[in-house]
Amino acid sequence: MSARSAVVLRTLLVLLGASLIAGTTACSNPAATGSAAHGPATATLANLDPVPIGPEPTPTLPVTVPSFDGAEVTVTDSSRIIAADRYGTLAQTVVALGLGPKLVGRSTAAAFPAVKDLPNVTAGSGTLNVEAIAALRPSVFLTDTVSATPVMKEQLRALGITVVYFDSQRSMDGVVPQIEAVAAALGVPAAGKALGERTRTEIAAATATVPAHDEALRMAFLYLRSTAITMLAGPGSGADSLITAIGGTDAGTASGVEEPFVPITSEALIAAAPQVIIVMSDGLASVGGVEGLAKIPGIAQTPAGKDKRIVDMSDAVLLSFGPNTGRVVDALVKAVYGDKTA
Repeated sequence: MSARSAVVLRTLLVLLGASLIAGTTACSNPAATGSAAHGPATATLANLDPVPIGPEPTPTLPVTVPSFDGAEVTVTDSSRIIAADRYGTLAQTVVALGLGPKLVGRSTAAAFPAVKDLPNVTAGSGTLNVEAIAALRPSVFLTDTVSATPVMKEQLRALGITVVYFDSQRSMDGVVPQIEAVAAALGVPAAGKALGERTRTEIAAATATVPAHDEALRMAFLYLRSTAITMLAGPGSGADSLITAIGGTDAGTASGVEEPFVPITSEALIAAAPQVIIVMSDGLASVGGVEGLAKIPGIAQTPAGKDKRIVDMSDAVLLSFGPNTGRVVDALVKAVYGDKTA
């Protein structure tokens, strides 16, 4: 990833964290999940909470594991866990491993019901608050290499907090390896293997419901935060692999976009020519819903814009790429293709 691309992605991740402060309520899109050949649809999960793989496991510690920052970290105690990353993935994973009772802190992005009452250790922008982390006296802190700046890493190290860093990139291929890496760091590898296998099976079952079609639909993921911030996703955004999983072609990548996210222009959208547009629910609400989205230059000229074929989904789960991913894929397939999922 280029330096410019990394800066853009970091900015978007900060904005994503800020957007989740208001919670996970979907926008006022009146369409329920159903046939989306024409008109908008909302992909929904009956419950945003990840389902634990079993009863709370007993960790086998100490354990030394590789941290994504290149270090080897020894974890001796997992009785007080803070899990904070830009997408809420790590907290979802801890809960799904059965270790939810050990969580003492979360990030803004971890907005699902099971953890919403836990202390938030990130600021409004999604930036880590080192003082808030220290005040919770974590025995282990799970985060990613984007959430913690170099200065923060030094501060955490000086405080003697055990920190395990994980990859900040999100993709379908990375879902199970990250689940297993979190489990290993917490001393519950067997639970991680079981959760990884369940998640893999759920993803496979969901992708198998994609209807057979002669040509893959061109789908674009748009990142929206009011009309002032509108971005088109491309390769490496995470959205590209999700679109592939639901049987689509990533319109941004196919049109020649080379960065994870680029500003939306009429030219870029017309070139991408998406037949389906996927957005986060709060993002769609921030531009005035489907009608407001149609006013963004270029949207009305796309096939998706003409048909109002817009699919939105809760910010809390759409790009989380964790133990909820199978259910996310299943909900998106239903929203995109309607009831023709046999």
